[in-house]
Amino acid sequence: MSGHWLPQESIRRKRDGERLVRRELDAIAAGLADGSLGDAQAAAFAMAVYFRGMQPDECAEFTWAMRDSGEIFDWSDAGLPGPVLDKHSTGGVGDLVSLPLGAMLAACGAFVPMVSGRGLGHTGGTLDKLESIPGYGVHPDRAQLRRVLGDAGVAIVGADDKLAPADRRLYAIRDVTATVDCTPLITASILSKKLAAGLQALVLDVKTGNGAVMPALQASRQLAASLVGVASQAGLPSKALITDMSQPLARSAGNALELREAVAMLDGAPPDPRLQEVTLALGAALLVLGGLVADEAAGRTRLQAALGSGAAAERFARMVAGLGGPADFLEHVDAYLPGAPVVEEVRASQAGWVGAIDTRALGLAVVGLGGGRSRAGQAVDARVGLDGIAIHGAKVAAGDVLARVHAADAESARRASAAVAAAFDLMDAEPAPLPGPVIECVDAPSTDV
Repeated sequence: MSGHWLPQESIRRKRDGERLVRRELDAIAAGLADGSLGDAQAAAFAMAVYFRGMQPDECAEFTWAMRDSGEIFDWSDAGLPGPVLDKHSTGGVGDLVSLPLGAMLAACGAFVPMVSGRGLGHTGGTLDKLESIPGYGVHPDRAQLRRVLGDAGVAIVGADDKLAPADRRLYAIRDVTATVDCTPLITASILSKKLAAGLQALVLDVKTGNGAVMPALQASRQLAASLVGVASQAGLPSKALITDMSQPLARSAGNALELREAVAMLDGAPPDPRLQEVTLALGAALLVLGGLVADEAAGRTRLQAALGSGAAAERFARMVAGLGGPADFLEHVDAYLPGAPVVEEVRASQAGWVGAIDTRALGLAVVGLGGGRSRAGQAVDARVGLDGIAIHGAKVAAGDVLARVHAADAESARRASAAVAAAFDLMDAEPAPLPGPVIECVDAPSTDV
């Protein structure tokens, strides 16, 4: 790129609906990474893409530009006796799948360097959940990452300054500028990090429903197609599952609370059936892509065996200890995870059935409690959130608990309780069941000619 490039000219061209060329996209990614592109310019670029979109090949080129803004992992010399695999979710409320699934995959012979993100908008973030664990380091150096991956088979970490740094900055700006739900930006964000992580296969969990970043099913389909299409262009085997997010996936929402639920699942407690189904479906698809099983039925059997035998729990414990957390974390979860000083029950105002749930409102209630961010770089309160969340179709009596609010103080508990109560539609008749939890699959486009 010549020294005469002006970022405002590329922003103007994208604002006017023009296709940006690779040298412009490279310059934008470099400017995001080194700070020469100002926050106002980055926000303007994101908003221009939000309204004008990108052509498929333009999105792919921006993805590669963001990938190439930093280092790219190469596991070929690590001596790993299995495939390097990963899973990514577009985000939702109560979506804690990454926590047990990474360990389950490791117990099945995969190696999972899972580069995860923080909360985005009303959705929770895997890194925020793991930082509830005292000492857990989400940004290990390369040597430590290799040690943990070799020993535990899984390392759930964040993208450091060297891995897709352009995305690291744009991600934070999107979170606070209402540009989260944008197909090309989501595609470039996810895949720039995943491609830089040196994967051999990737499964994508694309959420749909009122708690998803993309609420409409057609938009979720478009995003799934964009993700697997760009991954295919980059030579990364992938598959997307479109899953339901019209109610929280787990029975809790909030960082330490979701971590507790994930650990209970690893310890053998019966998980919510929807959470279990999504976890097994994603894991089985990935084991097939990675060549570890012949079909998804065999993959499910191996994943369930890894969970039931305690092998997955052992892998999770090794990961936590290897990344600086307590060696006895699984044995003493309640001693290590912080609890909120105020817990308030939200009760049903009448008898009936739980109908529609405003899942986005529940996520925003967690953000309002301090469990998410309203501005870039803001600290989160690991203690706060919701648990015991009632599910769609549940029959309740007047006074039954719809959810429990965990808050830092009485006033925030009162506000959140009112928001949570308003998020549940109590019906006089039993509602029709929801679809899913796995709605459909999207495979990479065929390369046959």
